[in-house]
Amino acid sequence: MRIWSIHPKCLDTKGLVALWRETLLAKKVLAGKTKAYRNHPQLNRFKEMIDPEGGVDHYLSYIYEEAKRRNYNFNREKINWDFEFMGLAVTKGQIQFEARHLLAKLKKRDPGRFQSLSLLDHFDPHPIFQVVDGPIEDWERI
Repeated sequence: MRIWSIHPKCLDTKGLVALWRETLLAKKVLAGKTKAYRNHPQLNRFKEMIDPEGGVDHYLSYIYEEAKRRNYNFNREKINWDFEFMGLAVTKGQIQFEARHLLAKLKKRDPGRFQSLSLLDHFDPHPIFQVVDGPIEDWERI
């Protein structure tokens, strides 16, 4: 499971579809509707929120908007749109780690996107994240 801290606009088609699917799974986990992945470290930051399910819905809303921008047909009904706007902190080290991780994936499966993204000085975070100084997050599996 990879719930990216970087902006969904950076992901290729496979990455965006996987993010949608995996975040919907995360939503089920946080709602107690599945026993799989209950202790997955990627979920720790959402578990710490006042409203973890609302936080995931907020996160999903940006994935949905990116999919809509690309004319993909993601199911809007999968999101409870009655969430409050929330934010989370993410470290600069985590963003940099994820950028390298994504570039390694794209080098193989989408060389064109790899070329354009490899020219960036920095990657924007997913809009619910505020970047703070710090190393890779302790929940990240390296």
